[in-house]
Amino acid sequence: MASSPAPFSVSTDSTHCILSPPTSKRQIFGPTLKLWKIKHAHLRKLIPLRSDQGFALKASMGPPQLTKQLNNNNKRVTLSGAEDGCDIFNDLKHRFLSFKHKYMENIEQFEKLAKAQAPKGITIACGDSRVCPSNILGFQPGEAFIVRNVGNLVPPLESGPSETNAALEFAVNSLLIENILIIGHSCCGGIRALMSMQDDENASSFIKSWVIIGKNARIKAETVASNLSFDEQCTHCEKESINNSLSNLLTYPWIEEKVAKEELFVHGGYYNFIDCSFEKWTLDYRGTKLEENGRIAVKNKVFWS
Repeated sequence: MASSPAPFSVSTDSTHCILSPPTSKRQIFGPTLKLWKIKHAHLRKLIPLRSDQGFALKASMGPPQLTKQLNNNNKRVTLSGAEDGCDIFNDLKHRFLSFKHKYMENIEQFEKLAKAQAPKGITIACGDSRVCPSNILGFQPGEAFIVRNVGNLVPPLESGPSETNAALEFAVNSLLIENILIIGHSCCGGIRALMSMQDDENASSFIKSWVIIGKNARIKAETVASNLSFDEQCTHCEKESINNSLSNLLTYPWIEEKVAKEELFVHGGYYNFIDCSFEKWTLDYRGTKLEENGRIAVKNKVFWS
């Protein structure tokens, strides 16, 4: 009986990622693909599964080994992607060391930050990888308390506890921040999910049960932009959802009290990464109290492009 192929190993050296050469080959659909027995299942995490590769891995019958399901374009995929995983962390390593150089150049500032933080505001932004508040607005360490969630949503008080309102409570009552900035953005997947939901749909997924927070914004967007395309309705809802969250902020007594006394200001922002522009506005508390049907009044609108 033929001996089983030797497993491959990955070097733990900080600068190299080495796979031992395969000792056996198998013919699949003609071409020869190298198949290596995986000894440790966690090594699969080193192989990034990119969406453009379009393949799935599944366990084969018989002796342990990997089989590959070809995508629609019949592309062949090898385990060479494991090397990419090492490249990713090598890149992160160099970025960290670059940051450490700046850290050492400003050691007094970072030693001060190590003792306490005193940010002037809290920013609530979307978790979208294209929308990094620190990158867009140039926040430096210690300047902003940042929360990110799907769709940059703020739930109303009656929705119960969440990581977002927990962060708000800490920032407003403990850090005594002076500004709350909610940043929405173009092409938001969370808002698109919200706009795609049906009224009688059972919100069984985590995403649906979360984005339903913005249902009032969706209703307004569908009413005002009913003659527009779905994409345009989504764009309208992206901005309407920001105002809906600004309104939800006022459902927290400890926020409304400070806003009324002008000890705390709440702002909305919209980042369009298609043309790299940014809109910013501030909630007008007194004007909002005079509005009806849940509408809010805004002031100090600016547009940066």
